[in-house]
Amino acid sequence: MVDTLFITPPKAARKKGRNPRGVYEKVPGSGVWWVRHCDADGRLRRERVGTKAAAIKLYNKRRSQADAGVKLPESLKHRGATFAELADLAKEHIKDTYARPSDDLQRLELIKERLSGRADAITPGQIKNLLTALTKEKKWSASSRNHHHNIISLAFRLGIEQSKVTFNPARAVKRESEKPSRRVRFLTAEEEKQLRTAIRSKPEWAEHEPELDLAMSTGLRRKSMYIDLIWENVDEKGRTLTIPSTKNDDPITVPLNQVALRALAIFKGRGEGTGRVVRNAGGQTLNVNAHWFVEAVRAAKITNFHWHDVRHTYASRLRQTGTPLGNIAELLGHRQLEMTRRYAHLSISNLHEAVARIVPLEKPTGTTTDTRLSEEFAYIQ
Repeated sequence: MVDTLFITPPKAARKKGRNPRGVYEKVPGSGVWWVRHCDADGRLRRERVGTKAAAIKLYNKRRSQADAGVKLPESLKHRGATFAELADLAKEHIKDTYARPSDDLQRLELIKERLSGRADAITPGQIKNLLTALTKEKKWSASSRNHHHNIISLAFRLGIEQSKVTFNPARAVKRESEKPSRRVRFLTAEEEKQLRTAIRSKPEWAEHEPELDLAMSTGLRRKSMYIDLIWENVDEKGRTLTIPSTKNDDPITVPLNQVALRALAIFKGRGEGTGRVVRNAGGQTLNVNAHWFVEAVRAAKITNFHWHDVRHTYASRLRQTGTPLGNIAELLGHRQLEMTRRYAHLSISNLHEAVARIVPLEKPTGTTTDTRLSEEFAYIQ
């Protein structure tokens, strides 16, 4: 058996004094780590790995193999997966799991056109430069840039799960700061009347009205209502429903009013009371994209109103009835109150009533020449 030769890492790594021997970053700052080791026959080997943790793990494995006299293949090289292959994995994932896949599929195709070659050769710098170039070219907002960044990261994450790559370079690229959206579009009473009239005008739309009822009475997100809501998580006796994992990965429990309970009763009559709750008149689970809704809104001549705005309507009406922002945040599943503050102005009349109840404990002392002010305090006994 040949003794294992311990290789001193390159100068860049040696200066830091923190990296294990034989583990180094070939291009400082790239986030891509390599190992150098001697095999059982004493030959020097170099292997590109990915993350530092993975490189350390592989280096220790190679040392153990050399100590045990394990013969390695003449060449450790293999054809690495291309980014196009990772993009194809992401494409199937998006089709299977996303509520509205079309937008993300378009983003993926754009990235696939611009990012080519072996996936394990792509560096964080390349990704950053690509996103910067596309932002200037397409005049993207920070949100649009981050959406495309997320698509790249998704492709690499799926590649890691499939053992096609070992490193996600997109994680080393900083995302742009986004200003929180302040858009609040909700149905007025008159618009709701128009929408319901339109829905009831066609039998193929009318069967979907319980979906609108449930959404307006619970504020559930589209995916939560159509995909995640199952009968096992509906407590009819306790008048609540639970979504185990929402967009924020947190569970929420929503109390049910009479309108929501009536909608649930209709859905229960369309199925067997198991599995997904929301079903059509034929008992089939529904398409999460809810195309009927877009057509009904157009027929009602309501502008700038989307399905997610039903959630805004739920929150806005809660606020207009004086519900505290903290309670609304809990019902919506917001982690931060900042997201809920967009509804704060909707209860200004209630706030006027609240401050009007603040009066001095004693009648103000002294005199004033301001008759208007004297009149305002005249009601204090």
